[in-house]
Amino acid sequence: MSRRFPWANWSDEALLQLPLKALKVSVEGTWLEDCLAALYDELAQRDLRVRPHAWISDEWFSPDTTPGIAIPFYLAHPRLMKLERRLILEVEGGTVADCMRILRHEAGHVVQHAFQLHRRSRWRELFGRSSTPYPAYYRPNPASKQYVQHLRLWYAQSHPDEDFAETFAVWLKPRSDWRKRYADWPALKKLQYVDELMADIAGTRPELTRRLRVDPLGRLTRTLAEHYAQKQARHVLTIPSHHDRDLLKIFSADPRHHRAPTAAQFLRRHRARIRQMIAKWTGEYQLTLDAVLDGMIARARELKLRAPGRERELVMDFTVLLATRTVHSLYSPSRREWFAV
Repeated sequence: MSRRFPWANWSDEALLQLPLKALKVSVEGTWLEDCLAALYDELAQRDLRVRPHAWISDEWFSPDTTPGIAIPFYLAHPRLMKLERRLILEVEGGTVADCMRILRHEAGHVVQHAFQLHRRSRWRELFGRSSTPYPAYYRPNPASKQYVQHLRLWYAQSHPDEDFAETFAVWLKPRSDWRKRYADWPALKKLQYVDELMADIAGTRPELTRRLRVDPLGRLTRTLAEHYAQKQARHVLTIPSHHDRDLLKIFSADPRHHRAPTAAQFLRRHRARIRQMIAKWTGEYQLTLDAVLDGMIARARELKLRAPGRERELVMDFTVLLATRTVHSLYSPSRREWFAV
């Protein structure tokens, strides 16, 4: 593989100077083919006669002009996944389970557009108008039961098309037991409608069949450094947190604790564990949380705080506090604290 891709042995610094189009990676011959085969099997079992074609681009998406799915380049090679993890702290779609979760969502977009489902009055009644402009940001309500929960950050709440794609993904997943999981949710009506709708279009030919590749990797001229600068700027959103007040709930400035480790040292030592736990609980991106932790570490140093007490309890107390702040930020009226689409 290193012979085919000489950049696989390059340093991160050298690799970042490479244009995206020079990577020359593809879906063929990678683990992504197995994931796509599994998706095709799930669709075939429902007699949905659409087989989404896939190509490599810079991110996940499914255009409304072709029944296909774009897959981000970093999933096509282990070296690129390693770079993604270093710069973004996680690899979205980097496991089979996670990849299938996203593929089912994107397949929802494919099915919607291939069969022009958004033109149906009942579809519009339940999900809204597909023509609604996508917002630059959205503010989800984590407590809402009007929407299914599939992808992170309550993504179904961002747009009618995403609401349908998320509902479809929950419906499509084998053994998802959606009737029981959403039994007392208003979202059940959407799942029942999708179940009826898919039975209605089963065995029929889709209206959209032309296979196109939108923004394929071979046409993207910006460098990986430029790509990641844009991606980091998109994900590093500020979570409102009153650092001083929050920090003083856990740590201490009392001189009698001068022998305890500094709070800054404590947070640096446990930041990865704390970040991962909060991301799992709230759905927030680790990169966003890392930026918040940077600010809290700096402020703890300025306040000369110490971390007295049992380490395990301190980790849990701080994690719960920051997780609570993260969830509360979802309700903030400030646009800067919404989630970018």
